[in-house]
Amino acid sequence: MATTPSASEITFGTPAPAFSLPATDGKRYSLDDLAGAKGTVVVFICNHCPYVKAVIDRLVADAKVLMAEGIGFAAICSNDARSHPEDSFPNMVRFAEAHGFPFPYLHDESQAIARAYGAVCTPDFFGFDAARKLQYRGRLDEGRTSPPRPGAKRELVEAMRAIAAGRAVGDQTPSVGCSIKWKAA
Repeated sequence: MATTPSASEITFGTPAPAFSLPATDGKRYSLDDLAGAKGTVVVFICNHCPYVKAVIDRLVADAKVLMAEGIGFAAICSNDARSHPEDSFPNMVRFAEAHGFPFPYLHDESQAIARAYGAVCTPDFFGFDAARKLQYRGRLDEGRTSPPRPGAKRELVEAMRAIAAGRAVGDQTPSVGCSIKWKAA
């Protein structure tokens, strides 16, 4: 079942929670390592979600654009791999390679980082300004499990360009996706 962040879960201006997580490239990355001079995007994804699968190639293309413009980018998988084996770390490695990720794909096995960010779905986008304050909690674009209509706005790209230029983002449509697969309590 699809889920989306509620407006009550979004507090703009909140600092980005720090992290240090292992990545599919064999390295470990912190927020400091990934933050861009003009802003940073942290997106929670997974390998099995049909919403992620539908947007992943557009997500990679838009990440390349933003990274070339001085915006840091990272993806994090926080799903419980015991209940969803397709989201295991070895499968994350394969997924990142298959889609040519130009950004680190991080593993949040404890789920502490997803909880710190308040992530609720995959994909779930968090856009921060240069001071690492939350300014965007929207979607990639209007496509969900099918491509967006021709000429549709590249919402994440446009929002991060506005943030990098010190402008207000305006209306933000929350992302829709599969719920984070939390571990049993």
